[in-house]
Amino acid sequence: MGRPRLPLVKRLQVRALLSEGCRQMEVVAATGVSRGSVSRLIVEAGGMPARRVRYPKTAFRLSALEREEIRAGLERSESLRRVAARLGRAPSTVSREVNLNGGREAYRAWRAGDRAAEQARRPKPAWFLRCPQGWAETQRMLRLGWSPQQIAARFRADHPLQRELWVSAETIYRSIYVQGRGQLRKELAECLRSGRAQRIPQRPGRRARQGTIPDKVMISERPPEVTDRAVPGHWEGDLILGAEGKSAVATLVERATRFGMLIKIDNKTAEHVRDKITQHITTLPVHLARSLTWDQGNEMAGHARFTVETGIPVFFCDPHSPWQRGSNENFNGLVRQYLPKGTDLSVHSQDHPDHIAWLLNGRPRQTLNWMTPSERLNQLVAITA
Repeated sequence: MGRPRLPLVKRLQVRALLSEGCRQMEVVAATGVSRGSVSRLIVEAGGMPARRVRYPKTAFRLSALEREEIRAGLERSESLRRVAARLGRAPSTVSREVNLNGGREAYRAWRAGDRAAEQARRPKPAWFLRCPQGWAETQRMLRLGWSPQQIAARFRADHPLQRELWVSAETIYRSIYVQGRGQLRKELAECLRSGRAQRIPQRPGRRARQGTIPDKVMISERPPEVTDRAVPGHWEGDLILGAEGKSAVATLVERATRFGMLIKIDNKTAEHVRDKITQHITTLPVHLARSLTWDQGNEMAGHARFTVETGIPVFFCDPHSPWQRGSNENFNGLVRQYLPKGTDLSVHSQDHPDHIAWLLNGRPRQTLNWMTPSERLNQLVAITA
């Protein structure tokens, strides 16, 4: 039996509050609707609706007096740097203001103020409504399998003088997920490689914090034999962090047997983590070390050299997808019984993680028909010997 649908009045109330700029928990408190129901309404709508909030004046925006001072400085043939210094602004701010409003010869303070006010109006008309030509071309390229990044780049390359066609990849995603509706949205979303029903915004700040791993191979390229766990030798790995993230233990779990290893990590540099995992995983028979699936952590940035030294390819999970290494996540939860969060892991020698691994590998598992991971691993070794 399906989940009961929210009454229409409640649905309209939730959407109205979201449109006014309220966050999900604020909507939950105001309407009494569960957070899950609010999230489902957002997914059904294709994402958060446009917020009808006006941005207040702040010190970051140029005032009318500052624009008049810029105009006066230009009439006196002052340099933009000198004008910026007098206003206490960055030279780039003044340069951008002048260049976007006609240049030194045509700059007018009142016209620049009107343009800024128009640009600040919210919500703005959707890009696909303002540029139907670009939206039609975007749909054509999406159906050919092009990504939004490729489309945005080609618009700039193919139409260097038609700035109205220039668009960011994020705007294309929003045009598909948020503004698009009905069968068209479903069709275009299926053209995307992710196949997601809802857009996850790509914020530059978040990307910078995560860092980048060069030449990583994603889990989607992992051999099919890994998925069904029929072939042993495919491992999942991650780091368990200690207090304030200053100490760590690496965890490795074999997918077919659930056999686990714990490796003390002295520092989280890519070189050290690579060397430590190499040292332990090369003690295994070759047929029990076929691949390694890792999280998005930068500690595995040395995966290419690891593969060269061990012959074991490394595959990376999608961001924020811990279920793609489910065995490892389950093992980490068991390990936390012995290495609780917020404790200093550096005080332990390698003997302590080894003892924890011995205890966990000696526990019978229902998924192994109540065999222990150690028994199952020894069974496989005997069969293949």
